[in-house]
Amino acid sequence: MSKWLFKIFVIPLLYFISILPFWLLLGISHFFYLIVYYLIGYRKKVVIENLKNSFPEKSEKEIKKITKDFYLHFCDVIFETVKLLTISKKEFKKRCAMDEASIKSFHYFFNKNQTFVGVMGHCGNWEWGAIAHQVYFERMITGVYHPLSNKNFDKFMLNLRGRFGGDIVAMSQLYKRLITLKQQNISTTIGLIADQTPPPESAYWTNFLNQDTPVFNGTEKLAKKFNYPVVYLNIKKVKRGYYDLSTTIITENPQDHPVGEITELHTKHLEKNIREQPYTWLWSHRRWKHKRSVKP
Repeated sequence: MSKWLFKIFVIPLLYFISILPFWLLLGISHFFYLIVYYLIGYRKKVVIENLKNSFPEKSEKEIKKITKDFYLHFCDVIFETVKLLTISKKEFKKRCAMDEASIKSFHYFFNKNQTFVGVMGHCGNWEWGAIAHQVYFERMITGVYHPLSNKNFDKFMLNLRGRFGGDIVAMSQLYKRLITLKQQNISTTIGLIADQTPPPESAYWTNFLNQDTPVFNGTEKLAKKFNYPVVYLNIKKVKRGYYDLSTTIITENPQDHPVGEITELHTKHLEKNIREQPYTWLWSHRRWKHKRSVKP
């Protein structure tokens, strides 16, 4: 689709959807869920295989229930993300609440003018989790993203994620940006999502959800290189359209940890979150497409 067709037809449609009240938005989401799950079956084989391998102790009935709940949640995330185009900060805080302990944890680092790494996974609504920092705090955030192949949607998502401010940076430009900020004595919160599939040869390997799994070790490398503390962000779905955010300080002194430990710690936090609410993770991702190479 050309840039002008995208601007003339797609953008106005998305804004129209965004101004709809939540009850109607979630009703439309439920309709799409019926189409995606029952008619299209988008990546259903991938989802079911991932769930069965991750939870071998669960019955077919339990796997089917999680699968259906996942697809409804997945559709909710799409429409909730579109809602970010027009949602007010007041409405957002009502629907995406951060507990007082976590707010204090953030201010603990802010008051020291300390840059730190915030890491999360594709749990709950990760787009809401990423934008929450700009809603709750005045402090700068440097959000890291992987550019989309579709240039129109890539620009759209950049504008969406930066609506309330923030410094959105492509992964390839992150180190350069952080060095510049450090030279200018500007502290920031570095926002990372660490549960995507890395190249197997450069990954940290661990047992995750009962499977041998490659994990990005970029969070740990970044923290150790700059000696930045690491904070894990948990997103819990309370009900449709509502989430709770909480944080755990993984470490304040990353250079004191042996290689692999920080990656292991934030990955275990992610696994705990997934086990507590299995349907809220992104099961349609081909997370286990790589196998560890065995050297002779």
